[in-house]
Order: sequence, then structure tokens, then C-alpha cells
Amino acid sequence: MSFVLYEVENSVATITLNLPSKLNPIARDLQHELRDALARVNADKGVRAVVLTGAGKAFCVGADLSAMNAPEEGKTLGDQTAEWMQSLSNPIISGLRQLAVPVVCAVNGPAAGAGVGLALAGDVVLAARSAYFYLSFLPKLGIVPDLGCTWFLPRLVGPARALGMALLDERLSAEKAAQWGLIWACVDDDLLLLEAQKTAERLAQLPAHAILEARKAFAASERHTLEEQLHYESERQRELLMKPSFREGVNAFLQKRAAVFEGR
Repeated sequence: MSFVLYEVENSVATITLNLPSKLNPIARDLQHELRDALARVNADKGVRAVVLTGAGKAFCVGADLSAMNAPEEGKTLGDQTAEWMQSLSNPIISGLRQLAVPVVCAVNGPAAGAGVGLALAGDVVLAARSAYFYLSFLPKLGIVPDLGCTWFLPRLVGPARALGMALLDERLSAEKAAQWGLIWACVDDDLLLLEAQKTAERLAQLPAHAILEARKAFAASERHTLEEQLHYESERQRELLMKPSFREGVNAFLQKRAAVFEGR
């Protein structure tokens, strides 16, 4: 059985978490296969965008608590878990944020626990109307939100709402998530994968370096003053205006046609 499904159509790789009987927890085998899928994307220059989704009724419900094994001899459960996170789980989130192509997360059902961090690692997040986001860490287990939740949430919805989500033991509906700016859009359940594919195909038409530049620019803005960011922008234009994609964009505008950018 494959714990992660992988297929490519129209330059879009669809990666599907495939443990539907357990609501797609981030089991170790699934994480290994997900890491391998991301490596396939980076290696395949024909892939220009990714859709990440879950099989069945859920996107991802986080850790599989029922499968937690006794720690290895000489280690505490905390030691072992932290080591697994640092060697396997955390690099998956970093890998998504550093992927050479845009990532559309299609949240088809509950995103709970670490599944919230996995969903928010996407560049564009769409959620089915029946989906929700739920942080069970502190209210249910007394542990902190992980897989990037404490980094993504305050940046997306602000510290007050992020802290409320972490403490109040409430599900955040997809509709409210869209209203809060946590995700790009909430769509009808039966249209989710279609909309995700369409969105990914649109992103696949971007200049090959667009997503990397966008991530870096917005990340830089978080540590810069306005004056520093203005300087950053002008320095990036110094380089980017010399790329073929800029010439193609200008020519397409003048010729009143759609621009066609080279792949990566």
C-alpha cells in the first residue's frame, strides 16, 4: 500500500495523503513517502505546480497517537519524538516552503493538530466548505502546536486569534478561516479538487522563479523596515528586469497576447 499517491497532469503534480481509514495521520511511513514525493517534484523539471490533498474524509489529523511506540532504550518519549520531528517532520514543512514550484493545499476535510501546519505550509490554501481547522495540542494534550503552527498562525490571522485557536478548543470552520485570512478561499466540497487543479494550472504558467521570489520578498518584509524593504525591492528589480521573463511579459503586453514563460 502506498501511503502517498503521486500523479502528474498538465504540469501539475497531485500529492495525496493516503491513510483514509485513519483520517490521514502523519504516520512515519507516510512522512517518508511524502518527503520522497517532494523530492520527485524538485527532480522533475516538467512539474510546475503541486496540489497537496488528502484521501477520503479528512486532510490530515496530525499525529497518530494510537501508534506511538515505547521509546528506545535510554530515551524518553519526549527525546524520541523531538528527534523524529527534527529529522523527518520539520524538514517536510521546510521542504514545502522551499519547493521550486507553487503549492496549492486542497483541504478536503478536517485539518487537525499538526495537519494544520501541513496545510498552512502551502502557498495557496483552498478548503472545502465542510472542512475545519482545529488545534488540539494544548487543551487536550498540554503540548505546544507544532509543524509550524506557531509560526504560520500569528502571521496569517494575528496574535490574538492565533492564541485563541491554540487555547479555546474550538474548530475554525473553512468559511471563517477564509474570512479571517487564514486561507485563500472556501469552496463547495464537490468543486474543491477541480478548483485546486485550476488554480495550480494557473500558477504553473508563472515565470519559473516567481514563487521563490514571492516567498523571499514577503519573508524579507517581516524583518525589514519600510526603507529597507524599498531598497530590497529595487535591488531585486535590478536583477529581475534582465531576465527573459520580463522581456516576454513586455512583448506580450505590447502585442496584446498572453505571455508564455519558459519552464524551470
